Amino acid sequence: MAAPEHAPHAARTAAAGWSALPLGARPPGRWALAARWIVADLPEGRRLVENGEVVIENDRVLWVGQRFPGEVSCRYDMGEALVGPGFVDLDALSDLDTTILGMDNQPAWRKGRVWPSDYAVRAREMYSPDELAFQKRYAFAQLLLNGITSALPIASLFYRAWGETVAEFEAAAEAAGDLGLRVWLGPAYRSGGVVLDAAGRMQPVFDEARGLAGLAEAAAFAERVHGSHGGLVSGMFAPDRVETCTEPLLRETFARAEALDMPVRLHMAQGAMELETVRRLHGMTAPAWLERLGLLSPRLIAPQATVATEDDLARYAANGVTVAHCPLVSGRHGSVLRSFSALKAQGVRVGMGTDTAPPDMVLNMAVGLIANRVAEGRGDAGSAAEFYDAATLAGADALRRPDLGRLAPGAKADIAVFDMADALIAPRIDPVQTLIVGATGRVTRATIVDGRIAMRGGEVAGLDLAHARRQAQEQFDRLVAQYPERTWQHPPVAEIFPPSYPLADPRSAARAGRPATSPDAPAAPPAQGPGTSSRPDIPTEQP
Repeated sequence: MAAPEHAPHAARTAAAGWSALPLGARPPGRWALAARWIVADLPEGRRLVENGEVVIENDRVLWVGQRFPGEVSCRYDMGEALVGPGFVDLDALSDLDTTILGMDNQPAWRKGRVWPSDYAVRAREMYSPDELAFQKRYAFAQLLLNGITSALPIASLFYRAWGETVAEFEAAAEAAGDLGLRVWLGPAYRSGGVVLDAAGRMQPVFDEARGLAGLAEAAAFAERVHGSHGGLVSGMFAPDRVETCTEPLLRETFARAEALDMPVRLHMAQGAMELETVRRLHGMTAPAWLERLGLLSPRLIAPQATVATEDDLARYAANGVTVAHCPLVSGRHGSVLRSFSALKAQGVRVGMGTDTAPPDMVLNMAVGLIANRVAEGRGDAGSAAEFYDAATLAGADALRRPDLGRLAPGAKADIAVFDMADALIAPRIDPVQTLIVGATGRVTRATIVDGRIAMRGGEVAGLDLAHARRQAQEQFDRLVAQYPERTWQHPPVAEIFPPSYPLADPRSAARAGRPATSPDAPAAPPAQGPGTSSRPDIPTEQP
């Protein structure tokens, strides 16, 4: 590959200026972002531009291509990097992910993922309002660290009293504005859920009035925040999983979404519990039920689809539904989309989501590509470019935002910069293929949203990440300690989430660490001094 055309001295000067720019702000005037590779959306289609640049003015892209012939206030050269549109995450992790607790702890219904009936009657909030606000802010920062510029947040309701609250989403809107993330917000609401009776049988329970009240509050919130924070915040409707919704709740949801012209995201066709519950209640699959209700439409974003039938997928295609493909979380739980290539061939629109920790879109594209080829049974099924398009263009199209997910004149300046000279990327091939099969989101060097530098070099505007990481772990540990309360038969935490290997007895561990000696030789007395202890059951402190 040819070396970059830009002079080394100029690149060094520009790089130094780039590092000095304040986070959270737009560089002054009309400015250019140059790099070895640019993903450009040209009139003839998506193209790679070698040694190109993007010119930005305020919140918009002015130019994409080779060197801009006009004047710019400054040109920042990223060197050996790939510059492309920011990712659009249709199912963006927005809490401290609890699904990872199920990695090796199954079945889920015995691990706090289905409420026992004796807890359901007294369910409570397991986080304080401040903790709920913090986890949104922390999660939004994680999205920016991974090159995600547009996000539809998703969080668990298992640790909630019922649904999400307007107060926490008011805080989420503030966090998005402060950090510079483009979001679609709407508190999750539901009319019911599945609980475990005393015998461990799953039973659906409903409270219609509670669900409709939650919808009314969510609709008022969505209308109020839509377009706020300089256009970064938009409204959406987020009814909880389909098995927790009733016909009146869904009909009213789509009627309000139509009136406000907002998207609806509804998780369905995603697992065995849903399949069994919806068939028990309605005698058919969830997509068939929504088709019967006349609610399938291009407004609907439906995450997962891993248990969708051929007929279900045909329904999606006929009605313009977008599937939010979340291959990492699906694969962790033993399911895959069957398949990304098959859905595209059927005309189903497919975008991408993260939905789990880490919220790494690059990793999700890699897992998605592998899962697609395994499901298809052939090594040429799908491509890196198809998954990259799904994570950018398809997500933007699902939101009916032709100014997002692409780098073209007039598009929003939502941009991700990926380091192609990272020490762990070798050998490098085509930059898009290298990003997806040879890297992770950790090579994201910068994230720009609405023309502002929201993340650079692992730092996010408006958040001390080191302090936030400690706070997040402490908060998560407190939540895990409460799991027995909401787990069937209320076993202790150690039984719900046992370690990968049995914990060693401290005395056994101490003996294992001693050097071998002759059976007749007397044991040497332990040294006394800083960092030592005369008792083998007390660990020593190291400086």
